[in-house]
Amino acid sequence: MNNREDILAAIKTIMVEMFEIEADTITLDARLYEDLDFDSIDAIDMIVRLKEMTGKAVKPEDFKSAQTIGDVVEAVVLMLKE
Repeated sequence: MNNREDILAAIKTIMVEMFEIEADTITLDARLYEDLDFDSIDAIDMIVRLKEMTGKAVKPEDFKSAQTIGDVVEAVVLMLKE
């Protein structure tokens, strides 16, 4: 995962496989809770999966303010730079 497109693709894969969300609804502007019916348990599951995929320690607080898929992508970008 070297760029935002790769990160978005990985997030889409996670969301389709783990949460059965339609891939075409997973856009950078999609709101996690309102549009995708995400909840806090889903968020924790996704953080665990992102940690497995990146091999990086994931701090849940880095994702607390994430409201959209774009926010999650940016949080992963920052995480990978550390």
